[in-house]
Amino acid sequence: MSRLEMILSASLGLSVIFNIGIFVYARAAIARLLSVSEELGDLQQMVESFTEHLDAIYSLEMFYGDQTLEHLLNHARSFREQMETFEYIYELTVEEADIVDHDEEEEIAEGAQ
Repeated sequence: MSRLEMILSASLGLSVIFNIGIFVYARAAIARLLSVSEELGDLQQMVESFTEHLDAIYSLEMFYGDQTLEHLLNHARSFREQMETFEYIYELTVEEADIVDHDEEEEIAEGAQ
């Protein structure tokens, strides 16, 4: 084996190891991103639910016009609007879930025939 062949073999080996490492890292990073996306989606739903609940309480005759509740409601609405700026992140998993649901529906329809 000549010197050039040894250098090329070593370069090939290092390249393969490097590419495998990059692949493993990218896969782990994507898994973490999807996990964060799901959590942000859940947080958005919780904030939306809280805002709707607070709005319902504020609308009650007993609490209508209460300044503290009004400020809390405004703050909750503002927070919900701020959370909507992250919509592009949590939509990653929503679209994926819709695709999976659609595929499952097709499989069920095919099985029923």
